[in-house]
Amino acid sequence: MNRSSRFALLEMGFRPFFLAAALYAIVCVSTFVWALLMGDWPAASVLAPSAWHGHEMIYGFVLAAIAGFLLTAVPNWTATQPIAGRRLALLLLVWLAGRIAMAPGIEGSSGWRALIDLAFAPVLAAALAPALFRAKNRRNYAFLGLLALLLAGNLLFHNLQQTWVDWGPIDGLRLAINTVTLVVVVVAGRIVPAFTRNALARRGITHSIEPTPILDALGIAAVALVLLIDIVDKDGALAAGCAAAVAIVHLLRLIRWQGWKAADEPIVWVLHVGYAWLIVAFLLKALWIGVAAASAANWLHALTAGAFGTMIIGVMSRVALGHTGRPLAVRPSITVAYVMVSLGAAARVFGPALLPAHYAASVGLGALLWASAFLLFVIVYTPIMIRPRPA
Repeated sequence: MNRSSRFALLEMGFRPFFLAAALYAIVCVSTFVWALLMGDWPAASVLAPSAWHGHEMIYGFVLAAIAGFLLTAVPNWTATQPIAGRRLALLLLVWLAGRIAMAPGIEGSSGWRALIDLAFAPVLAAALAPALFRAKNRRNYAFLGLLALLLAGNLLFHNLQQTWVDWGPIDGLRLAINTVTLVVVVVAGRIVPAFTRNALARRGITHSIEPTPILDALGIAAVALVLLIDIVDKDGALAAGCAAAVAIVHLLRLIRWQGWKAADEPIVWVLHVGYAWLIVAFLLKALWIGVAAASAANWLHALTAGAFGTMIIGVMSRVALGHTGRPLAVRPSITVAYVMVSLGAAARVFGPALLPAHYAASVGLGALLWASAFLLFVIVYTPIMIRPRPA
Protein backbone atom coordinates (compact mmCIF):
# COMPACT_ATOMS: atom_id res chain seq x y z
CA MET A 1 0.00 0.00 0.00
CA ASN A 2 1.18 3.48 -0.86
CA ARG A 3 2.21 5.16 2.40
CA SER A 4 0.49 8.43 1.50
CA SER A 5 -2.85 6.63 1.01
CA ARG A 6 -2.76 4.65 4.28
CA PHE A 7 -5.64 5.36 6.68
CA ALA A 8 -3.87 6.68 9.79
CA LEU A 9 -6.73 7.77 12.06
CA LEU A 10 -5.94 5.15 14.74
CA GLU A 11 -2.16 5.62 14.79
CA MET A 12 -2.13 8.05 17.72
CA GLY A 13 -4.64 9.32 20.28
CA PHE A 14 -4.89 12.91 19.13
CA ARG A 15 -6.13 11.90 15.70
CA PRO A 16 -9.55 10.37 16.50
CA PHE A 17 -10.17 12.20 19.77
CA PHE A 18 -9.44 15.71 18.51
CA LEU A 19 -11.75 15.12 15.55
CA ALA A 20 -14.38 13.65 17.87
CA ALA A 21 -14.08 16.64 20.21
CA ALA A 22 -14.53 19.15 17.38
CA LEU A 23 -17.47 17.30 15.84
CA TYR A 24 -19.15 16.90 19.20
CA ALA A 25 -18.65 20.57 20.01
CA ILE A 26 -20.77 21.34 16.96
CA VAL A 27 -23.40 18.76 17.98
CA CYS A 28 -23.65 19.99 21.58
CA VAL A 29 -24.04 23.65 20.73
CA SER A 30 -26.34 23.15 17.74
CA THR A 31 -28.66 20.76 19.59
CA PHE A 32 -29.00 23.05 22.59
CA VAL A 33 -29.62 26.19 20.54
CA TRP A 34 -32.22 24.36 18.44
CA ALA A 35 -34.03 23.37 21.63
CA LEU A 36 -33.77 26.92 22.98
CA LEU A 37 -34.97 28.69 19.85
CA MET A 38 -37.49 26.14 18.58
CA GLY A 39 -38.68 24.63 21.86
CA ASP A 40 -38.16 21.19 20.34
CA TRP A 41 -36.84 18.60 22.82
CA PRO A 42 -37.66 14.86 22.91
CA ALA A 43 -40.24 14.11 25.59
CA ALA A 44 -38.45 10.90 26.61
CA SER A 45 -35.28 12.78 27.59
CA VAL A 46 -34.20 12.33 31.19
CA LEU A 47 -32.32 15.64 31.25
CA ALA A 48 -33.56 19.14 30.51
CA PRO A 49 -31.79 20.83 27.58
CA SER A 50 -29.56 23.00 29.78
CA ALA A 51 -28.49 20.06 31.98
CA TRP A 52 -27.73 17.90 28.95
CA HIS A 53 -25.80 20.71 27.28
CA GLY A 54 -23.71 21.43 30.36
CA HIS A 55 -22.91 17.78 30.97
CA GLU A 56 -22.06 16.94 27.37
CA MET A 57 -19.88 20.00 26.84
CA ILE A 58 -17.68 18.74 29.69
CA TYR A 59 -17.93 14.95 29.43
CA GLY A 60 -18.32 14.83 25.66
CA PHE A 61 -16.40 17.71 24.11
CA VAL A 62 -13.83 18.68 26.76
CA LEU A 63 -13.06 15.15 27.96
CA ALA A 64 -12.49 13.97 24.38
CA ALA A 65 -9.96 16.80 23.92
CA ILE A 66 -8.26 15.92 27.23
CA ALA A 67 -8.11 12.27 26.16
CA GLY A 68 -6.50 13.18 22.84
CA PHE A 69 -3.93 15.34 24.63
CA LEU A 70 -3.04 12.75 27.29
CA LEU A 71 -2.92 9.82 24.86
CA THR A 72 -0.38 11.85 22.88
CA ALA A 73 1.57 13.38 25.76
CA VAL A 74 1.99 10.33 28.01
CA PRO A 75 4.04 8.35 25.42
CA ASN A 76 6.31 11.41 25.10
CA TRP A 77 6.62 11.77 28.88
CA THR A 78 7.38 8.07 29.39
CA ALA A 79 9.26 7.17 26.18
CA THR A 80 6.73 4.41 25.43
CA GLN A 81 4.73 3.40 22.40
CA PRO A 82 1.39 5.21 22.02
CA ILE A 83 -1.93 3.41 22.36
CA ALA A 84 -3.03 2.74 18.80
CA GLY A 85 -5.05 0.45 16.57
CA ARG A 86 -7.68 -1.71 18.24
CA ARG A 87 -6.94 -0.44 21.75
CA LEU A 88 -7.40 3.14 20.60
CA ALA A 89 -10.58 2.19 18.72
CA LEU A 90 -11.94 0.58 21.89
CA LEU A 91 -11.30 3.76 23.88
CA LEU A 92 -13.08 5.78 21.22
CA LEU A 93 -16.04 3.38 21.29
CA VAL A 94 -16.34 3.71 25.08
CA TRP A 95 -16.48 7.49 24.70
CA LEU A 96 -18.99 7.22 21.85
CA ALA A 97 -21.18 4.79 23.82
CA GLY A 98 -21.44 7.39 26.56
CA ARG A 99 -22.54 10.04 24.09
CA ILE A 100 -25.19 7.75 22.63
CA ALA A 101 -26.37 6.79 26.11
CA MET A 102 -26.77 10.45 27.04
CA ALA A 103 -28.42 11.48 23.75
CA PRO A 104 -31.79 13.25 24.08
CA GLY A 105 -34.75 10.92 23.63
CA ILE A 106 -32.83 7.65 24.00
CA GLU A 107 -35.09 5.20 25.77
CA GLY A 108 -34.05 2.59 28.29
CA SER A 109 -32.94 2.43 31.92
CA SER A 110 -31.49 5.76 32.97
CA GLY A 111 -29.32 3.91 35.50
CA TRP A 112 -27.67 1.80 32.80
CA ARG A 113 -27.19 4.86 30.63
CA ALA A 114 -25.47 6.60 33.53
CA LEU A 115 -23.12 3.65 34.03
CA ILE A 116 -22.21 3.64 30.34
CA ASP A 117 -21.47 7.36 30.49
CA LEU A 118 -19.42 6.97 33.68
CA ALA A 119 -17.14 4.35 32.10
CA PHE A 120 -14.90 6.54 29.96
CA ALA A 121 -12.86 8.43 32.60
CA PRO A 122 -11.76 5.28 34.52
CA VAL A 123 -11.10 3.35 31.28
CA LEU A 124 -8.92 6.22 30.03
CA ALA A 125 -7.06 6.37 33.35
CA ALA A 126 -6.50 2.60 33.27
CA ALA A 127 -5.09 2.88 29.75
CA LEU A 128 -2.66 5.66 30.73
CA ALA A 129 -1.59 4.44 34.18
CA PRO A 130 0.70 1.51 33.25
CA ALA A 131 3.08 3.67 31.20
CA LEU A 132 3.21 6.36 33.90
CA PHE A 133 3.84 3.84 36.69
CA ARG A 134 6.41 1.77 34.77
CA ALA A 135 8.37 4.93 33.98
CA LYS A 136 7.89 6.20 37.56
CA ASN A 137 6.75 9.44 35.99
CA ARG A 138 5.55 10.86 39.30
CA ARG A 139 5.31 14.41 37.99
CA ASN A 140 2.34 13.38 35.87
CA TYR A 141 0.53 11.08 38.29
CA ALA A 142 -1.59 14.15 39.02
CA PHE A 143 -3.42 13.67 35.73
CA LEU A 144 -4.76 10.35 36.99
CA GLY A 145 -6.03 12.20 40.03
CA LEU A 146 -7.68 14.80 37.83
CA LEU A 147 -9.43 12.05 35.85
CA ALA A 148 -10.61 10.63 39.19
CA LEU A 149 -12.05 14.04 40.08
CA LEU A 150 -13.83 14.18 36.73
CA LEU A 151 -15.29 10.75 37.46
CA ALA A 152 -16.41 11.98 40.88
CA GLY A 153 -18.10 15.02 39.33
CA ASN A 154 -19.89 12.83 36.81
CA LEU A 155 -20.97 10.43 39.54
CA LEU A 156 -22.37 13.33 41.55
CA PHE A 157 -24.18 14.64 38.47
CA HIS A 158 -25.83 11.28 37.80
CA ASN A 159 -26.54 10.75 41.49
CA LEU A 160 -28.58 13.95 41.42
CA GLN A 161 -30.70 12.48 38.62
CA GLN A 162 -30.91 8.96 40.06
CA THR A 163 -30.91 9.76 43.81
CA TRP A 164 -28.79 6.70 44.55
CA VAL A 165 -27.23 8.24 47.68
CA ASP A 166 -27.92 11.49 49.53
CA TRP A 167 -24.64 13.35 49.14
CA GLY A 168 -26.07 16.75 49.88
CA PRO A 169 -26.01 19.80 47.63
CA ILE A 170 -22.60 19.22 46.01
CA ASP A 171 -22.70 20.41 42.40
CA GLY A 172 -21.06 17.66 40.36
CA LEU A 173 -20.91 19.71 37.18
CA ARG A 174 -19.24 22.62 38.99
CA LEU A 175 -16.70 20.15 40.41
CA ALA A 176 -16.01 18.91 36.88
CA ILE A 177 -15.63 22.45 35.50
CA ASN A 178 -13.21 23.38 38.27
CA THR A 179 -11.26 20.19 37.60
CA VAL A 180 -10.96 21.07 33.91
CA THR A 181 -9.79 24.53 34.98
CA LEU A 182 -7.02 22.83 36.97
CA VAL A 183 -6.06 20.85 33.86
CA VAL A 184 -5.92 24.07 31.83
CA VAL A 185 -3.77 25.81 34.44
CA VAL A 186 -1.32 22.91 34.72
CA VAL A 187 -1.01 22.27 30.99
CA ALA A 188 -0.86 25.94 30.04
CA GLY A 189 1.95 26.50 32.50
CA ARG A 190 4.00 23.92 30.64
CA ILE A 191 3.17 24.66 27.02
CA VAL A 192 2.33 28.36 26.67
CA PRO A 193 5.73 29.78 27.68
CA ALA A 194 7.54 26.95 25.86
CA PHE A 195 5.55 27.37 22.64
CA THR A 196 5.98 31.14 22.81
CA ARG A 197 9.74 30.86 23.25
CA ASN A 198 10.06 28.23 20.49
CA ALA A 199 7.97 30.21 18.01
CA LEU A 200 10.13 33.28 18.48
CA ALA A 201 13.33 31.21 18.30
CA ARG A 202 12.28 29.90 14.89
CA ARG A 203 12.35 33.54 13.74
CA GLY A 204 15.75 34.15 15.31
CA ILE A 205 14.38 36.09 18.28
CA THR A 206 15.91 35.26 21.66
CA HIS A 207 13.13 35.28 24.19
CA SER A 208 13.74 34.39 27.80
CA ILE A 209 10.84 33.50 30.08
CA GLU A 210 12.26 32.98 33.54
CA PRO A 211 10.67 30.08 35.44
CA THR A 212 8.46 31.19 38.33
CA PRO A 213 7.88 28.05 40.42
CA ILE A 214 6.28 29.96 43.28
CA LEU A 215 3.82 31.78 41.01
CA ASP A 216 3.04 28.56 39.15
CA ALA A 217 2.42 26.66 42.38
CA LEU A 218 0.30 29.53 43.68
CA GLY A 219 -1.79 29.54 40.51
CA ILE A 220 -2.51 25.81 40.80
CA ALA A 221 -3.19 26.06 44.53
CA ALA A 222 -5.59 28.97 44.02
CA VAL A 223 -7.72 27.03 41.53
CA ALA A 224 -7.62 23.97 43.80
CA LEU A 225 -8.94 26.21 46.59
CA VAL A 226 -11.76 27.36 44.31
CA LEU A 227 -12.64 23.71 43.75
CA LEU A 228 -12.86 23.09 47.51
CA ILE A 229 -14.78 26.29 48.27
CA ASP A 230 -17.31 25.59 45.52
CA ILE A 231 -18.04 22.22 47.13
CA VAL A 232 -19.03 23.75 50.46
CA ASP A 233 -20.27 27.26 49.58
CA LYS A 234 -20.15 27.97 45.86
CA ASP A 235 -21.98 31.32 45.99
CA GLY A 236 -20.68 32.79 49.24
CA ALA A 237 -18.45 35.75 50.01
CA LEU A 238 -15.42 33.47 50.32
CA ALA A 239 -16.03 32.16 46.78
CA ALA A 240 -16.16 35.74 45.46
CA GLY A 241 -12.94 36.75 47.21
CA CYS A 242 -11.14 33.61 46.08
CA ALA A 243 -12.26 34.18 42.46
CA ALA A 244 -10.82 37.71 42.54
CA ALA A 245 -7.55 36.40 43.95
CA VAL A 246 -7.35 33.70 41.27
CA ALA A 247 -7.83 36.33 38.55
CA ILE A 248 -4.96 38.42 39.93
CA VAL A 249 -2.56 35.49 40.29
CA HIS A 250 -3.20 34.27 36.77
CA LEU A 251 -2.98 37.76 35.31
CA LEU A 252 0.52 37.99 36.77
CA ARG A 253 1.30 34.58 35.29
CA LEU A 254 0.03 35.60 31.85
CA ILE A 255 2.05 38.83 31.91
CA ARG A 256 5.20 36.81 32.68
CA TRP A 257 4.66 34.86 29.44
CA GLN A 258 4.85 38.07 27.33
CA GLY A 259 2.42 36.92 24.67
CA TRP A 260 2.46 40.30 22.92
CA LYS A 261 5.88 39.38 21.52
CA ALA A 262 4.19 36.65 19.45
CA ALA A 263 1.27 38.79 18.28
CA ASP A 264 1.97 37.84 14.65
CA GLU A 265 1.95 34.09 15.41
CA PRO A 266 -1.71 32.95 15.54
CA ILE A 267 -0.79 29.45 16.72
CA VAL A 268 0.81 31.07 19.79
CA TRP A 269 -1.39 34.06 20.56
CA VAL A 270 -4.51 31.91 20.59
CA LEU A 271 -3.18 30.18 23.71
CA HIS A 272 -2.58 33.52 25.42
CA VAL A 273 -6.11 34.63 24.50
CA GLY A 274 -7.52 31.39 25.89
CA TYR A 275 -5.68 31.94 29.16
CA ALA A 276 -6.88 35.55 29.26
CA TRP A 277 -10.46 34.21 29.11
CA LEU A 278 -9.75 32.29 32.31
CA ILE A 279 -8.82 35.56 34.03
CA VAL A 280 -11.93 37.28 32.65
CA ALA A 281 -14.09 34.40 33.89
CA PHE A 282 -12.85 34.64 37.47
CA LEU A 283 -13.17 38.42 37.51
CA LEU A 284 -16.76 38.09 36.32
CA LYS A 285 -17.41 35.39 38.89
CA ALA A 286 -16.19 37.68 41.66
CA LEU A 287 -18.40 40.50 40.39
CA TRP A 288 -21.45 38.28 40.01
CA ILE A 289 -21.23 36.66 43.44
CA GLY A 290 -19.93 39.77 45.19
CA VAL A 291 -22.17 42.54 43.82
CA ALA A 292 -24.57 40.75 41.42
CA ALA A 293 -23.33 42.77 38.43
CA ALA A 294 -25.69 42.00 35.55
CA SER A 295 -22.87 42.08 33.01
CA ALA A 296 -21.14 39.24 34.91
CA ALA A 297 -24.10 36.84 35.06
CA ASN A 298 -22.69 34.55 32.38
CA TRP A 299 -19.24 34.19 33.96
CA LEU A 300 -19.44 30.40 33.67
CA HIS A 301 -19.60 30.64 29.87
CA ALA A 302 -16.51 32.86 29.93
CA LEU A 303 -14.78 29.89 31.51
CA THR A 304 -16.26 27.11 29.37
CA ALA A 305 -16.91 28.67 25.94
CA GLY A 306 -14.13 31.24 26.35
CA ALA A 307 -11.19 29.66 28.20
CA PHE A 308 -11.87 25.98 27.51
CA GLY A 309 -13.03 26.47 23.92
CA THR A 310 -10.17 28.75 22.91
CA MET A 311 -7.45 26.74 24.65
CA ILE A 312 -8.77 23.49 23.19
CA ILE A 313 -8.88 24.66 19.58
CA GLY A 314 -5.45 26.23 20.01
CA VAL A 315 -3.86 23.13 21.52
CA MET A 316 -5.55 20.74 19.06
CA SER A 317 -4.42 22.70 16.02
CA ARG A 318 -0.84 22.98 17.27
CA VAL A 319 -0.47 19.39 18.51
CA ALA A 320 -1.90 17.97 15.27
CA LEU A 321 0.66 19.88 13.19
CA GLY A 322 3.60 19.07 15.42
CA HIS A 323 2.86 15.35 15.70
CA THR A 324 2.27 14.91 11.99
CA GLY A 325 5.54 16.55 11.02
CA ARG A 326 4.03 19.65 9.47
CA PRO A 327 5.23 23.27 9.77
CA LEU A 328 3.92 24.95 12.91
CA ALA A 329 1.93 27.59 11.07
CA VAL A 330 -1.85 27.46 10.74
CA ARG A 331 -3.81 28.27 7.62
CA PRO A 332 -5.67 31.60 7.44
CA SER A 333 -8.97 29.75 7.88
CA ILE A 334 -7.82 28.43 11.26
CA THR A 335 -6.78 31.94 12.30
CA VAL A 336 -10.36 32.93 11.44
CA ALA A 337 -11.57 30.02 13.58
CA TYR A 338 -9.51 31.29 16.53
CA VAL A 339 -11.18 34.69 16.24
CA MET A 340 -14.64 33.15 15.84
CA VAL A 341 -14.30 31.08 19.02
CA SER A 342 -13.57 34.15 21.11
CA LEU A 343 -16.20 36.29 19.36
CA GLY A 344 -18.75 33.52 19.91
CA ALA A 345 -17.83 33.31 23.57
CA ALA A 346 -18.04 37.10 23.92
CA ALA A 347 -21.51 37.14 22.34
CA ARG A 348 -22.66 34.41 24.74
CA VAL A 349 -21.12 36.03 27.81
CA PHE A 350 -21.92 39.70 27.27
CA GLY A 351 -24.70 39.74 24.66
CA PRO A 352 -27.61 38.93 27.01
CA ALA A 353 -26.62 41.77 29.37
CA LEU A 354 -25.97 44.31 26.62
CA LEU A 355 -29.10 43.38 24.65
CA PRO A 356 -31.53 41.91 27.20
CA ALA A 357 -34.44 42.19 24.78
CA HIS A 358 -32.56 39.97 22.33
CA TYR A 359 -31.40 37.14 24.56
CA ALA A 360 -32.14 34.38 22.05
CA ALA A 361 -30.40 36.29 19.25
CA SER A 362 -27.30 36.81 21.39
CA VAL A 363 -27.14 33.14 22.34
CA GLY A 364 -27.81 32.09 18.76
CA LEU A 365 -25.11 34.37 17.34
CA GLY A 366 -22.60 33.17 19.91
CA ALA A 367 -23.42 29.55 19.15
CA LEU A 368 -23.18 30.09 15.40
CA LEU A 369 -19.74 31.70 15.63
CA TRP A 370 -18.40 29.21 18.15
CA ALA A 371 -19.66 26.09 16.38
CA SER A 372 -18.55 27.42 12.99
CA ALA A 373 -15.01 27.73 14.33
CA PHE A 374 -14.94 24.02 15.14
CA LEU A 375 -16.50 23.24 11.77
CA LEU A 376 -13.54 25.02 10.15
CA PHE A 377 -11.23 22.92 12.30
CA VAL A 378 -12.93 19.72 11.10
CA ILE A 379 -12.72 20.77 7.45
CA VAL A 380 -9.03 21.70 7.59
CA TYR A 381 -7.79 18.99 9.96
CA THR A 382 -9.69 15.88 8.86
CA PRO A 383 -7.22 15.21 6.00
CA ILE A 384 -4.34 15.74 8.44
CA MET A 385 -5.83 13.34 11.00
CA ILE A 386 -6.60 10.50 8.60
CA ARG A 387 -3.40 10.60 6.54
CA PRO A 388 0.01 9.36 7.70
CA ARG A 389 2.85 11.62 8.68
CA PRO A 390 4.57 12.95 5.52
CA ALA A 391 7.73 11.09 4.62
